[in-house]
Amino acid sequence: MADIRDTASFTLGDRRVRRMGYGAMQLAGPGVMGPPKDRAAAVGVLREAVEWGVNHIDTSDFYGPHVTNQIIREALHPYADDLTIVTKVGARRDAEGNWLPAATPGELEQAVHDNLRNLGLEVLDVVNLRVMFDMATSTEGPIEKQVTALAELQAQGLIRHIGLSNITATQLAEARGIVPIVCVQNMYNIALRNDDPLIDETASAGIAFVPFFPLGGFSPLQSATLTEVATRLGATPLQVASMWLLRRSPNILMIPGTSSIEHLHQNLEVAHMELPEDEFALLDGMTG
Repeated sequence: MADIRDTASFTLGDRRVRRMGYGAMQLAGPGVMGPPKDRAAAVGVLREAVEWGVNHIDTSDFYGPHVTNQIIREALHPYADDLTIVTKVGARRDAEGNWLPAATPGELEQAVHDNLRNLGLEVLDVVNLRVMFDMATSTEGPIEKQVTALAELQAQGLIRHIGLSNITATQLAEARGIVPIVCVQNMYNIALRNDDPLIDETASAGIAFVPFFPLGGFSPLQSATLTEVATRLGATPLQVASMWLLRRSPNILMIPGTSSIEHLHQNLEVAHMELPEDEFALLDGMTG
């Protein structure tokens, strides 16, 4: 059973979203550039996700660029009242597909308007500032100017809520001194645990923590321990990795992405699975 309407949820701004969401990155072409091989299939995956109760979709206008947002609009517009679409700004792609910073106030404003246009919205539910001091990992550095620019766009009515991505605890504190922060989106999974303290901090503050690459990203997690636990539970190793994340903290929201309806169903099934305490404890000691 893949329908997740009766499963656990958490607050995201002024919305209540189910903890199993959907990440749209894989709807673009290879390297997250250009159109997908099968646009109709991409549209079908999005519609299936919403049909089975997903009400939290993560995207960005620099996926493609523009591609995933345009597919989301084609598939789901006009949007269901309970659907929350979260996007990101602060980066851009060049012709070679490199990920580059784009975080001046003017660039952030343009990105917000690009997202609004391509998604067909008048206001964005949540906008995450993607910090780009280092593409691969969160790195210290001031973000006051960028957060202030987004707060001004929020005051204009273009953004409902603001989040942060690829950030440190210091940057979270800096941002919260300027504007309320509703979510943090950092790289985190069962094998990459650097943000354990930040997860606990955000949980205490009622802030959602949304791990990107929760299943390893472009190199899916592989571990003998995962495989052993999966065999005992009659699940796949990646389902077990998702189960661990959902049990790790109640503020974790999952956004696994896929372009396959079969894999979508496997992801959603996790919302109905339970990870026993002894298996959780075994996995909790896993690193890499």
